[in-house]
Amino acid sequence: MVYNLVRNILFVLDPETAHKFTLNVLHVFLRVPLLKKIFISKRTETVETEFCGLKFPNKLGIAAGFDKNGGHIRDLALLGFGHIEVGTVTPKGQIGNPKPRLFRLPSDKALINRMGFNNDGVDAIVNKLEDYRRNIRTNDPRPVIGGNIGKNKITPNEEAVNDYTACYEKLYPLVDYFVINVSSPNTPNLRALQDKEPLLNIINALSKLRKEKEKEFNELPYRPLLLKIAPDLTEGQLDDVIEIAMESDLDGLIATNTTISREGLTTPEEAVSKIGAGGLSGQPLTHRSQEILQYINDRSGGTIPLIGVGGISSAENAKMRLEAGAGLIQIYTGFIYGGPPLVHELAAI
Repeated sequence: MVYNLVRNILFVLDPETAHKFTLNVLHVFLRVPLLKKIFISKRTETVETEFCGLKFPNKLGIAAGFDKNGGHIRDLALLGFGHIEVGTVTPKGQIGNPKPRLFRLPSDKALINRMGFNNDGVDAIVNKLEDYRRNIRTNDPRPVIGGNIGKNKITPNEEAVNDYTACYEKLYPLVDYFVINVSSPNTPNLRALQDKEPLLNIINALSKLRKEKEKEFNELPYRPLLLKIAPDLTEGQLDDVIEIAMESDLDGLIATNTTISREGLTTPEEAVSKIGAGGLSGQPLTHRSQEILQYINDRSGGTIPLIGVGGISSAENAKMRLEAGAGLIQIYTGFIYGGPPLVHELAAI
C-alpha cells in the first residue's frame, strides 16, 4: 500500500530522475529509525545458500545497472538483497547515451533503456567500494558483491579484452565474483563479442589474470567468473555458449540481459516506436528468460551454475527459475514496479 503510493508519485518524474531520487531517499530513510521501519519491518528470516563456492545470505540479488557505481550497497543490503551486482564498470568513466534513455511501459510492467554503460569509471568505483568496506558496521548485513565489467564505447572490439582485464585487475580485491557483460544492446557492436572466438579470448585472458591474482591475494576466497548472455541468441549460439561454459574456466552463466525484441507488448506500437532503440526488460521478458535458462540447464545436464534474471516480478516467477535450474535470482525492473514488498517476498524463498 505504502509503496504503491510512493511509486505513483515517483512515476510522475522522468524515469532516470526518479531512479536517482529513489536511491537518495533510501540512503536517508534507512538511517532514520522510524522511517527505516517502513522499508525493513516486514523482512523475513532468510536461508543462506551456496553458489559457485560462495555463501550468499539468500537467493535474491539486484541486477547490474541499478547501483552502477557501488554507492548504495549498504542500503540495498538493508532492504534484503543477498547480493548486489555493481556496474557495468568500464575502465574510463563515460556519460552514456544521450537523454532521454530510460522509458517506462507501465501497462507491460516493463522498461526500455539505452543507457550505454554510463558509470564513473573503475578508479572511482574502486574508491566507493573501499569506502564501503572501511565503514561496515557490526550489525550490517553482509551481501555478496559482484563486479559486472564491460568495455568503453570508444574501445574497438579488437582491443576489448584490455578493458575487461583492466577492470578485473582493479576490482579483484573488492568484489566477490565477476560478470563479463558482452550482451548489452546499448553499446555499438558489443554483442559481436558473444561470438565464440572473441568471447574465448576475453575468458582466457581473465582466467590467466585470475591465476596471477590468486597468488598475489592468496588470503582471499575464489572469485567466480560468470558470463551474462542475451535473450536474443539463436539455439546454435546458445549451444556455443554452453560448450564454452563447459570447456573454459567460466564458472557459470547469467540468463538473461535485456532484449531488442518488442514482441507481445500491450503498449501501443506507435508509442513503442517513438521510444526507439534500447533493451526491453520486465514482464515481457519472463517467458524467454525462463525458456533460455531451462534450455541451458537441460542441454548441460545441470552442470552449469546459473543465475536467473529477466521478468521476475513474483514469487511464482522466482520459484519457476529455481526449479528450472537457477541457483540464484536477480531483479531490476520487478523492483521498480514491486518495490520493497517484492524484495521481502523473494528474499524469503
